[in-house]
Amino acid sequence: MVARIAGAFGVRGEVRLHTFTETPMAVATYKVLLDEAGKPVFTLEAARPVKDGLVAKTSPVLSREAVEGLKGKRLFVTRDALPPPDEDEFYLADLIGLVVRDADAEATSPPLGKIKAVHDFGAGDILEIAPDGGGQGLMLAFTRANVPEVDMAAGAVYVRLPAEIEADPQEDAYPEAGT
Repeated sequence: MVARIAGAFGVRGEVRLHTFTETPMAVATYKVLLDEAGKPVFTLEAARPVKDGLVAKTSPVLSREAVEGLKGKRLFVTRDALPPPDEDEFYLADLIGLVVRDADAEATSPPLGKIKAVHDFGAGDILEIAPDGGGQGLMLAFTRANVPEVDMAAGAVYVRLPAEIEADPQEDAYPEAGT
Protein backbone atom coordinates (compact mmCIF):
# COMPACT_ATOMS: atom_id res chain seq x y z
CA MET A 1 0.00 0.00 0.00
CA VAL A 2 1.45 3.34 -1.05
CA ALA A 3 -1.47 5.69 -0.44
CA ARG A 4 -5.07 6.10 0.67
CA ILE A 5 -7.64 8.37 -0.94
CA ALA A 6 -8.26 11.18 1.55
CA GLY A 7 -10.98 12.88 -0.51
CA ALA A 8 -11.62 15.39 -3.26
CA PHE A 9 -9.61 18.58 -3.55
CA GLY A 10 -11.19 21.66 -5.06
CA VAL A 11 -13.70 21.60 -7.89
CA ARG A 12 -11.45 20.57 -10.79
CA GLY A 13 -11.44 16.83 -10.23
CA GLU A 14 -8.27 16.60 -8.16
CA VAL A 15 -7.74 13.86 -5.61
CA ARG A 16 -6.13 14.30 -2.20
CA LEU A 17 -3.94 11.33 -1.23
CA HIS A 18 -2.53 10.42 2.15
CA THR A 19 0.78 8.77 1.27
CA PHE A 20 2.78 6.05 3.01
CA THR A 21 6.04 6.45 1.11
CA GLU A 22 9.22 7.97 2.50
CA THR A 23 8.45 11.20 0.64
CA PRO A 24 4.90 12.01 -0.49
CA MET A 25 5.95 12.76 -4.08
CA ALA A 26 7.35 9.23 -4.48
CA VAL A 27 3.78 8.05 -5.10
CA ALA A 28 3.66 10.21 -8.24
CA THR A 29 6.51 8.19 -9.76
CA TYR A 30 4.40 5.02 -9.80
CA LYS A 31 1.75 6.54 -12.12
CA VAL A 32 -0.81 3.67 -12.13
CA LEU A 33 -2.37 3.06 -8.72
CA LEU A 34 -4.25 -0.18 -8.10
CA ASP A 35 -6.92 -1.39 -5.70
CA GLU A 36 -6.43 -4.40 -3.42
CA ALA A 37 -7.44 -6.78 -6.24
CA GLY A 38 -4.78 -5.33 -8.56
CA LYS A 39 -7.29 -3.47 -10.74
CA PRO A 40 -6.22 0.04 -11.83
CA VAL A 41 -8.09 2.82 -10.00
CA PHE A 42 -6.52 5.70 -11.93
CA THR A 43 -3.30 7.01 -13.43
CA LEU A 44 -1.57 10.01 -11.90
CA GLU A 45 -1.06 12.71 -14.53
CA ALA A 46 0.36 15.42 -12.26
CA ALA A 47 0.86 15.85 -8.52
CA ARG A 48 1.96 18.41 -5.99
CA PRO A 49 2.75 18.06 -2.29
CA VAL A 50 0.37 19.33 0.36
CA LYS A 51 0.26 18.88 4.12
CA ASP A 52 -0.03 15.16 4.97
CA GLY A 53 0.28 13.92 1.39
CA LEU A 54 -0.28 15.14 -2.13
CA VAL A 55 -2.94 16.41 -4.51
CA ALA A 56 -3.11 14.74 -7.91
CA LYS A 57 -4.75 15.15 -11.29
CA THR A 58 -5.87 11.75 -12.49
CA SER A 59 -6.86 9.97 -15.65
CA PRO A 60 -9.69 9.44 -15.91
CA VAL A 61 -10.73 12.71 -14.28
CA LEU A 62 -13.18 11.87 -11.52
CA SER A 63 -16.06 14.02 -10.35
CA ARG A 64 -15.96 15.37 -6.82
CA GLU A 65 -18.78 12.96 -5.91
CA ALA A 66 -16.91 9.99 -7.39
CA VAL A 67 -13.78 10.86 -5.40
CA GLU A 68 -15.77 11.26 -2.19
CA GLY A 69 -17.24 7.80 -2.87
CA LEU A 70 -13.69 6.41 -3.00
CA LYS A 71 -12.58 8.13 0.22
CA GLY A 72 -10.58 5.72 2.36
CA LYS A 73 -9.75 3.40 -0.56
CA ARG A 74 -6.28 1.95 -0.20
CA LEU A 75 -4.00 2.25 -3.23
CA PHE A 76 -1.25 -0.14 -4.22
CA VAL A 77 1.44 -0.65 -6.85
CA THR A 78 2.85 -3.86 -8.24
CA ARG A 79 5.84 -5.26 -6.39
CA ASP A 80 8.10 -4.84 -9.43
CA ALA A 81 7.34 -1.10 -9.45
CA LEU A 82 8.96 -0.66 -6.03
CA PRO A 83 12.67 0.08 -5.75
CA PRO A 84 14.78 -2.73 -4.37
CA PRO A 85 15.42 -2.33 -0.65
CA ASP A 86 18.89 -1.28 0.45
CA GLU A 87 21.24 -3.76 2.06
CA ASP A 88 19.97 -4.73 5.52
CA GLU A 89 16.51 -3.37 4.63
CA PHE A 90 13.33 -5.15 3.60
CA TYR A 91 9.68 -4.53 2.97
CA LEU A 92 7.41 -5.51 5.85
CA ALA A 93 5.34 -7.61 3.44
CA ASP A 94 8.45 -9.74 2.85
CA LEU A 95 8.36 -10.86 6.50
CA ILE A 96 5.10 -12.75 6.02
CA GLY A 97 5.79 -16.47 5.91
CA LEU A 98 9.27 -16.27 7.42
CA VAL A 99 10.19 -18.78 10.10
CA VAL A 100 10.37 -17.38 13.63
CA ARG A 101 13.18 -18.70 15.81
CA ASP A 102 14.21 -18.01 19.39
CA ALA A 103 17.35 -15.85 19.21
CA ASP A 104 18.73 -17.44 22.39
CA ALA A 105 17.97 -21.09 21.57
CA GLU A 106 20.19 -23.71 19.99
CA ALA A 107 20.29 -23.63 16.18
CA THR A 108 18.68 -27.10 16.14
CA SER A 109 15.74 -26.01 18.31
CA PRO A 110 12.35 -26.16 16.61
CA PRO A 111 11.00 -22.87 15.28
CA LEU A 112 8.40 -20.93 17.26
CA GLY A 113 6.20 -20.57 14.17
CA LYS A 114 5.85 -18.34 11.14
CA ILE A 115 4.93 -14.72 10.64
CA LYS A 116 1.29 -14.63 9.64
CA ALA A 117 0.87 -10.85 9.29
CA VAL A 118 2.39 -7.49 10.13
CA HIS A 119 -0.01 -5.00 11.73
CA ASP A 120 0.24 -1.31 12.53
CA PHE A 121 -2.39 -0.15 15.00
CA GLY A 122 -0.75 3.25 15.39
CA ALA A 123 1.92 2.59 18.00
CA GLY A 124 4.37 0.73 15.75
CA ASP A 125 4.53 -2.48 13.81
CA ILE A 126 3.31 -5.71 15.39
CA LEU A 127 4.26 -9.18 14.16
CA GLU A 128 1.52 -11.79 14.28
CA ILE A 129 3.18 -15.16 14.79
CA ALA A 130 1.29 -18.39 14.13
CA PRO A 131 2.73 -21.43 15.94
CA ASP A 132 3.61 -24.38 13.67
CA GLY A 133 1.48 -26.82 15.60
CA GLY A 134 -1.57 -24.57 15.61
CA GLY A 135 -3.06 -23.04 18.71
CA GLN A 136 -3.11 -19.48 19.94
CA GLY A 137 -0.90 -17.07 18.03
CA LEU A 138 1.36 -14.44 19.45
CA MET A 139 1.52 -10.70 18.81
CA LEU A 140 4.99 -9.24 19.22
CA ALA A 141 6.07 -5.62 18.92
CA PHE A 142 8.54 -5.31 16.05
CA THR A 143 11.33 -3.61 17.99
CA ARG A 144 15.09 -4.16 17.99
CA ALA A 145 14.82 -5.58 21.54
CA ASN A 146 12.20 -8.16 20.52
CA VAL A 147 13.55 -8.87 17.03
CA PRO A 148 17.33 -8.54 17.09
CA GLU A 149 17.85 -10.16 13.68
CA VAL A 150 16.03 -10.55 10.39
CA ASP A 151 17.87 -12.89 8.02
CA MET A 152 16.09 -12.64 4.68
CA ALA A 153 18.60 -14.99 2.98
CA ALA A 154 17.86 -17.72 5.54
CA GLY A 155 14.13 -16.94 5.58
CA ALA A 156 14.17 -16.48 9.34
CA VAL A 157 13.39 -13.90 11.99
CA TYR A 158 15.09 -14.28 15.36
CA VAL A 159 13.11 -13.06 18.35
CA ARG A 160 13.51 -12.57 22.08
CA LEU A 161 10.16 -12.93 23.75
CA PRO A 162 9.64 -10.39 26.53
CA ALA A 163 9.07 -11.65 30.06
CA GLU A 164 5.37 -12.00 30.84
CA ILE A 165 3.93 -9.39 33.16
CA GLU A 166 1.32 -10.80 35.48
CA ALA A 167 -0.98 -8.73 37.64
CA ASP A 168 -1.28 -9.49 41.33
CA PRO A 169 -4.73 -11.14 41.65
CA GLN A 170 -5.10 -9.51 45.11
CA GLU A 171 -4.65 -6.05 43.58
CA ASP A 172 -7.79 -4.38 42.24
CA ALA A 173 -7.03 -3.15 38.71
CA TYR A 174 -10.01 -0.76 38.80
CA PRO A 175 -10.39 0.69 42.28
CA GLU A 176 -13.68 2.32 43.15
CA ALA A 177 -13.75 6.08 42.65
CA GLY A 178 -12.89 7.92 45.83
CA THR A 179 -11.35 4.98 47.70
